[in-house]
Order: sequence, then C-alpha cells, then structure tokens
Amino acid sequence: MACETSEGDVVSEYLDQNPRLAQWVDTFRTYCESNKQWAARREFLLRNMEAFPAMEPGVPSSSLDKLLSLSMVWANHVFLGCSYPQAVMDKISEMGEGIVVKDGPMHKTTKDGILSRGKRGAAADGDGAVKRSRCGANERGQKSGPRPQAPAEHQPFFNRLYKAVAWKLVSAGGFGPNLDHFEILRSCVESCKETLTSVFVPLKDIAGLPAARTQKEGHVCEIRCRTVYMGTGYGRDEAAARAMASKEALKVFQGRKVTVKICRRRYKGKDVEDLMLLDEQPRNQGFPPALSFPFEAERREDGSS
Repeated sequence: MACETSEGDVVSEYLDQNPRLAQWVDTFRTYCESNKQWAARREFLLRNMEAFPAMEPGVPSSSLDKLLSLSMVWANHVFLGCSYPQAVMDKISEMGEGIVVKDGPMHKTTKDGILSRGKRGAAADGDGAVKRSRCGANERGQKSGPRPQAPAEHQPFFNRLYKAVAWKLVSAGGFGPNLDHFEILRSCVESCKETLTSVFVPLKDIAGLPAARTQKEGHVCEIRCRTVYMGTGYGRDEAAARAMASKEALKVFQGRKVTVKICRRRYKGKDVEDLMLLDEQPRNQGFPPALSFPFEAERREDGSS
C-alpha cells in the first residue's frame, strides 16, 4: 500500500506481534500484485477479519473465501477502476473506509465512495469517482481489455493448475456430480499460490432476461483467477451459484489441456475483449455475459514501492 507512516507502522507492528497470522496472510498475495497493491489489500483483510469470526489461520472456510473475494473486488476498483453492482460497491466502500493509498490512482476510501486524487476539492472528486464507477465501465469496454501478451503470460500458471486439478480429480475418483466442486477448485488454486475471485449478482439485476424470469430469486456467480474467466453458475443462493460456477470451471479441465485466450464477450450491453480459460471442445454457442471486467481503460505503470 505505501500507507501514511502512522498507518504503515500500525500494520507492521501488529504483524510483528502476530508472526503466525502474518505468515498466513502473506499466502494470499497474488503473483501480479505490486508491493503497494498487496500492502493495501493486506490492510483491507486485516481490518475486516473480525467481521468474519469463523475464520482460523490455515483453515479453509466459506467466510475466508468471501473476505478474499471482497478484498480482490476492492483492490480492482481502487487500482484498476473496475465497477461492480451498486450493492457490492457500497459494501467494499464501507469495508475499506479509512485505508489510505499513497500516490495511488485512488487516494482514500470513505463510506460515501472512493475519493480520487486531483486539484478539485474532496467533495467534487468524490462525486466524480462515483459517477465513473457507475457509468464509466461501458465506455471503457470498447477502449480497453487484456494486453495482447496476457495469454502467454498466464498460460504457465494454468498449465500448473491443470496438473493440480487432474491429480485432485484422480484422487477423488474422477469428475462427478457429487463432488464438492468449489472446494476442489479452491484447494488446487491455493496449492499454486493463487486465490479465486467470485463475483455475485442477483438474478433480478441482470439485464436482458425474459420478463417472467426476472422475478425469480437467485444469484449468478462468475469465477476468475488472475483476472482470467473460468466459469459462470446460477443458484438459489450465493453458495449454490458458486458451486455451479466451480463445476462449470472444472469441466474445462476434462480435456487434454487448457488454453488462455482473448475472446469477445458481452459486458453491460457492450462487446469487450476478455481473458478466458478454454478447453479443446468446439463451441457452437456464445459465452455467458461477463459479470465483471477487471481491465482498466488507460494502462498505468504501477511501481513496486
């Protein structure tokens, strides 16, 4: 993060006093995070752990998965300018209140939004940031996307993940409907030193569905790893939706190999280029619409301070 000195000292002192916790939390750093980004997300995790009392260091849990997902959503919004459904934006703004990011694209989070750095007053900047988060994503869609070299950069990791999933499924007796698909996927990803990101959207909030279906309860979940899309699923609640998305993601690993590619998808009514994990099976139908778009319009060089 490169927080202000007083905040950084508090975090460092706390971690020095809790070495086991510090070692555990550091396992959640992703491969592509700079020192600044990780320090900010680490503070987000530490500040909000008390709100998830079921968590224990070194013990997998749904509470931990939810906190990790929210931390990635918060970091994507602060550092990449990604926008999410308003309920999610409100949640991460509240959870990130008071975290200061020095010399970052966003300066300080508050309950009312995320204040951007600039010459105007804080109130004006805050309004501008909220407007960008609500309506700027569609404008970014046609201008931005993954870098052309991104598939080649991500492919080695997913080759390792393919082997981890293959061994896990063999030990579980093969792919089947009775497996805990999310737990298998989560454990394999974490064995490769990464974390999954889950984005949830209520079914009624998804545009373009038939009128009769918009009244149904339920959630849609999208799963990514290292910004690469892996699967989408629907369920009566978030846990069920995530389980179905994990099952769809694991289906991709049933072939002889997996490949990271740049593909065209729909995101909030616009065509965008997205990173996707694919198998060798021919696809006659289009891809599910994207629930998130973790690529900024203007690519910034974020130094490792």
